[in-house]
Amino acid sequence: MGILIELWEGIKIAVSALWVNKLRAFLTLLGMIIGVTTVIGIFSLTQGLDQAFSEEISSLGSDILYVQKFPWMNNDNLDEYRNRKDITMREVRALKKYCKFAVAVSPSVATRRTVKRGNKSLKGVTINGTDQEKTSSAFPEFGRDLSIVDVNNRRNVCVIGWEVANRLFENEDPLGQKIKLAGHSFRIIGILEKRGDIFGQNQDTEIKIPIGVFFKLFGSRRGLTISVKVAHAEVMDAAKDEIRGILRRIRKVPPHKDDDFAINQMDLIMNMYNSLTGALYAAIIGVGAISLLVGGIGIMNIMLVSVTERTKEIGIRKALGAKRRNLLWQFLIESITISGIGGLIGIACGFGLGAMIAAVSPLPSTVSIGSIILGVGFSSAVGIFFGLYPASKAARLNPIDALHYE
Repeated sequence: MGILIELWEGIKIAVSALWVNKLRAFLTLLGMIIGVTTVIGIFSLTQGLDQAFSEEISSLGSDILYVQKFPWMNNDNLDEYRNRKDITMREVRALKKYCKFAVAVSPSVATRRTVKRGNKSLKGVTINGTDQEKTSSAFPEFGRDLSIVDVNNRRNVCVIGWEVANRLFENEDPLGQKIKLAGHSFRIIGILEKRGDIFGQNQDTEIKIPIGVFFKLFGSRRGLTISVKVAHAEVMDAAKDEIRGILRRIRKVPPHKDDDFAINQMDLIMNMYNSLTGALYAAIIGVGAISLLVGGIGIMNIMLVSVTERTKEIGIRKALGAKRRNLLWQFLIESITISGIGGLIGIACGFGLGAMIAAVSPLPSTVSIGSIILGVGFSSAVGIFFGLYPASKAARLNPIDALHYE
């Protein structure tokens, strides 16, 4: 109970000291406020980016492996990769036949074209040739997807993206109507659900057509991407090994030669992103530490001034029986209270800064308990560290000298 009373008394004394000297208190707290605001603001933005990026990665399929000619990372040897053989339908057929860990295997090849409907047209639409296998997370919201009959019979049917439907048909129902691709008519059988932008690319300006029709219209001498959907993440490594073995055998890669293909997965992008944000976190901590150091020096300064101004009070308290630990505790509480007030203001400003940036830009902001704990922890640590010397100085004062201090 006595400790709680001392704690409350110390807080009241600290607040009253700040209130009496408002300008001095504000200037003292400014460094602390700037430091915590910087850390919390950028930390909440970075957490928001982490969450948004993870959601985008998940939407693309974290359980999918992509067999391609080029790797997503380590593109230092571009000349070597260009000389590789293209991925073809032969590899697709082999994976569908032999890959035991795959629940779906789907080829895809894409080009950009202008799509027309009557006197309306839409440029830069991604035409994606694929089959009926379900490896992507994009499903029709209305109508149906491509079927094995559509693919095997090379029907001129298509599944269009949400924006294609909105731009070419506005308030009309697109299902059953026709659009023109490369001068050929295609009947619309489905409309994909709205997906928005991923990595700055609009996912709603896509049209899916049977891959055989794609080859007929745009040529078959193109490298494919093969999407392999794995049953669950636990068998991802085993699936990669199995795919590697099948492809090396089909493509006749000698045992002493490296793979002439790449098996990519979203974890590669996630790992690269984490390495980049790791450097960002380090920079945030560095900037915040400098600001907090300035704020801590300001707190130490105001506490030393407070000890000097209250020398007689300290002498009276010692003469009345106050022990060194009582005075040490009192001034330490004052220091922590001052830094805590600066920390709380900084936390509020930091969240406000993050919300303001999120409101006027595409950058997301996320408020988390971790951010609050970080801000309170920083400010408390600064208060203890920089308040310890002034508190110790006050506790060591000789009561007789203190009483005669002018």
